[in-house]
Amino acid sequence: MVFRYCLPPRLTRKKGESAVICPFCRFDDSRVIDSRPTDEGTQIRRRRECTSCARRFNTSETSVLLVIKRSGATEPFSREKVINGVRKACQGRPVNDDDLALLAQRVEESLRSDGVAEVEAQEVGMAILAPLRELDEVAYLRYASVYRSFSSLEDFEGEIALLRAEPSRNSKALKDSRTQELIK
Repeated sequence: MVFRYCLPPRLTRKKGESAVICPFCRFDDSRVIDSRPTDEGTQIRRRRECTSCARRFNTSETSVLLVIKRSGATEPFSREKVINGVRKACQGRPVNDDDLALLAQRVEESLRSDGVAEVEAQEVGMAILAPLRELDEVAYLRYASVYRSFSSLEDFEGEIALLRAEPSRNSKALKDSRTQELIK
């Protein structure tokens, strides 16, 4: 024998969905009339109607990506922190601020694509490696030496051997442009 419990409509919510309180009558249930993505898809604007007083209002929902630091504290993901960390590895290299901003965006998109709300700080550092390698191999090597904890020359030599075995798209394009210049 199976028993089913029917809850009143205002108590049935999807898993993880919290109540939206009407700003006019303070009733804790509303229905969504319209949803639109804004801010390059990072935010959703919803038009709602209160099921009690029938007045309409807007809400804005944002997904937050949290980074768990080594200390256990959590903080929101920051593209600025990614840019500042990578900027140190790019000192003296032909990398501009637009390249760094694009790299930070790619890192955030990569982390968000996993569908996890919280990521370890170490994962953020590792997610930076692939886009940085495409951007500048010397900066990549500098950055990798910190995040992969290189402790000897053999670690550097091994990584350089990998770079030579599988050159990034950027280094191939650079070699092609240098070859074209030599031909002229």
